[in-house]
Amino acid sequence: MRDVAIVAFSQTETRRSSEELSEVEMLMPVLHDVLERTGLRTGDIDFTCSGSCDYLAGRAFSFTLALDGVGAWPPISESHVEMDGAWALYEAWVKLLTGEADTALVYSYGKTSPGSIRDVLTRQLDPYYLAPLWPDPVSLAALQAQALIDSGATSERELAGIAARSRTAAGPNPRAQLRGHHEQGDYLVHPLRTGDCPPIGDGAAAVILAAGDRARDLCARPAWIRGMDHRIEAHGLGVRDLTDSPSTRLAAEHAGAFDAPVDTAELHAPFTSQEVVLRKALDLDDSARVNPSGGALAANPIMAAGLVRIGEAAAAIHRGESGRAIGHATSGPCLQQNLVAVLEGEPT
Repeated sequence: MRDVAIVAFSQTETRRSSEELSEVEMLMPVLHDVLERTGLRTGDIDFTCSGSCDYLAGRAFSFTLALDGVGAWPPISESHVEMDGAWALYEAWVKLLTGEADTALVYSYGKTSPGSIRDVLTRQLDPYYLAPLWPDPVSLAALQAQALIDSGATSERELAGIAARSRTAAGPNPRAQLRGHHEQGDYLVHPLRTGDCPPIGDGAAAVILAAGDRARDLCARPAWIRGMDHRIEAHGLGVRDLTDSPSTRLAAEHAGAFDAPVDTAELHAPFTSQEVVLRKALDLDDSARVNPSGGALAANPIMAAGLVRIGEAAAAIHRGESGRAIGHATSGPCLQQNLVAVLEGEPT
């Protein structure tokens, strides 16, 4: 197996609305920035993979328009996943492992400001049993939160503490949407208050992968991907235990997350209650820094937030703040699909 590393990470500022920008205009600055961090040019990239959601754009194959921001002529080796960019990262990682490429550009983006994200995501639910009931993502997350409270796994006070810690940690993060102290606010859907829920925002992110000595040439301290895996829960919420996440645990096990302690964990937990579930599944104790960037409670650009979690974990290694980190991404209602990446820096 080849060694593959994340050598650069960049993200836009997450904004409540970027209606004045097209997807290409939103992407261009972050794509230019991530290339500048390595000194690479577009023609130096062997493989490009993107993640986005046609539901957000309201048109089919919308990702093809975003390729204008990359530069698709002369023809490039390119792929796309209709998922968070973390899954595009997985595809690019496999491409480099097979030796078919030495460098890869991965990017993802989401613009939710043109419509109601709660309505849009409801339309992606199971069309026979769930969608006719019209439960939006907040309502489903509230079911999960109530199940956790009923089981004694958490309390509303503990959830408020998670929200406060996350947004306080985001204080130094210039790309975060919510920073510092924020009131928990009123109930949005009981038992979740507005402070337990993620902000709605537009944003994009990009990373560059490189293999072997190429990675060392491009980055002083590469974040080596020691393992990555993704799994999915049963589609029907009624057959799942919402207080646990077996798919996260299994993905972490296959990625090697339990082989040694981690000092940093960037968890894609859009709701405070979901951090409780993920901490349990990943067996994280107080010795690990959880979401030092603020996490999805500070900025949650749909389709990019998972890639941002892995990018933030890699950036902590690049800066020498972490030696072994976990990056986690999720998709679907109540942590339905989960991806875990284990990153390590070289010994100093």
